[in-house]
Amino acid sequence: MPRTSCPRSKRNSSGSQASGRIRRDGIGLTHEKPASQKLYRTRNRYAKAKVLAGLFSSFFAILLGVVLGLGAFTFGYGKGASYLSNDPKTCVNCHVMQESYDTWEKSSHHDVAVCNDCHLSHDPIGKWVTKADNGFFHSLAFTFNDYPDPLRIKPRNRLVTQHACLHCHADFVHNMLPASPHSETMSCVHCHADVGHSLHSRVYPTLEPDSR
Repeated sequence: MPRTSCPRSKRNSSGSQASGRIRRDGIGLTHEKPASQKLYRTRNRYAKAKVLAGLFSSFFAILLGVVLGLGAFTFGYGKGASYLSNDPKTCVNCHVMQESYDTWEKSSHHDVAVCNDCHLSHDPIGKWVTKADNGFFHSLAFTFNDYPDPLRIKPRNRLVTQHACLHCHADFVHNMLPASPHSETMSCVHCHADVGHSLHSRVYPTLEPDSR
């Protein structure tokens, strides 16, 4: 007589299909979640990740907008474009440079040299390195009111000025220079102190370098 399955087994089988499929592994019986539940959890995690990504993107966009806005305002308020020019009036964007500008106007070099001719290197790379270096530290000093009064030239900028003198007057001074380029030589402004700035002001002491 053929054996028939027990009705109880059928109920268990149908019940297991409703709650989860039963499989046998090496240890015993385990229950697997239905595919619909796995799909729901996957979609839920994806939705949360999408929300977090949206919040992060919004925060980054707002932060970037604030930084760019402040940068644009500062550049415009500080007349940043003028620092890319060769106009001596750019120097008086900072009021502490007014006296230096006034004494340059009264100097013997007023008609032949502007600020950049004497205070920047004459090679393309050195020019922008010096401009960036001075721009950063001058802005820092003027913003925090941390500078000597009267202004004093730093050793590095004094060397730049010396090289500018030799660049423009090479035909006159080449026989006076030492044979070795690394040998010490007297600074041009030691004798010609008033060529760039008139001596009739407080700017004259700036010929001595600032040791800081």
